[in-house]
Amino acid sequence: MAKTAEQTGRDETSGLDRLREEVVDFLGAQVERLADAAGDKMEGLTDQLQDVAENGGVLPKVGARVLKGDNPLKALIGEKAKSIKDSATEKVSNLFGGGKGKKSGSAKSMNIIEHLDVGVPVRVAYDHWTRFEAFSSFTKGVRSVSQGGEGDSDWKVKVGPSTRSWKATVQEQIPDERIAWTSEGAKGSTRGCVSFHEVTPTLTHIVLVVEYYPSGFFEKTGNIWRAQGRRLRLDAKHFQRYVTLSDETPDGWRGEIRDGEVVRTHEEAVEEEEAEESEYEDEEGAEDEAPEEESGEDEEEAPEDEYAEGEDEYEDEDEDEDQ
Repeated sequence: MAKTAEQTGRDETSGLDRLREEVVDFLGAQVERLADAAGDKMEGLTDQLQDVAENGGVLPKVGARVLKGDNPLKALIGEKAKSIKDSATEKVSNLFGGGKGKKSGSAKSMNIIEHLDVGVPVRVAYDHWTRFEAFSSFTKGVRSVSQGGEGDSDWKVKVGPSTRSWKATVQEQIPDERIAWTSEGAKGSTRGCVSFHEVTPTLTHIVLVVEYYPSGFFEKTGNIWRAQGRRLRLDAKHFQRYVTLSDETPDGWRGEIRDGEVVRTHEEAVEEEEAEESEYEDEEGAEDEAPEEESGEDEEEAPEDEYAEGEDEYEDEDEDEDQ
């Protein structure tokens, strides 16, 4: 039975639809395959870059061989094979107790030293520094600080485009003199000390010393441009500005810490300071009263001496008249 023109048209349309779907599926599969391949290449490139950043990698050595005239592919295969051999040798050596080479994962520290002069007494500058939770209100790098125990605090700090977290522990704290601490975080660790020095009764010199040990690809890469150091220096300037211009009297932490242990609490320190101030005021009052009593005795005795001298002169005149 012959097909009508309408049936033939429907069959052609159905065939075109199936062909279109197959073409779309084929193109989708090809795009997905290309995307996977590109992703694998990017992942491999990232691994190589991280290898270069952390361990030196083979790319610099390959580049050196290419500059000397070696074939690029041959240089890459040779250096990669050498890298695998060295890695296997190191693992075997470590397995049998060897491996005295460079410590794996070791990172160079970045040293930051900053000097600040603030136009306030030493106690005011020190008390401002101990108020860690207020740092986020006047600095740009500190996002938040939450105080734990006496000497422990959790910090969230902006480093470059990211926010990092550290847990800080005060190792030594002497009121109005110095604070030394250590901190640990997923992306780095620090050791630091800040000391306070009286220049005049209304001028304090502050010395800030920090060692920063970055960890991770981005942290080590950021260390090349000294991003962390610039951030810390800028925040130190913000502290200098805030403390010098502030008209408030801060209520700082006056306790004392030695070797990471609290040897004198804030309350004990405040009680001792109040007792010393009270004793000093009593001594000052006693010294002020003593000269007034002595001067009063002199004023009372003076008229008696003058009167006595007058009587002697009067008696001498009477004796002359009698003679």
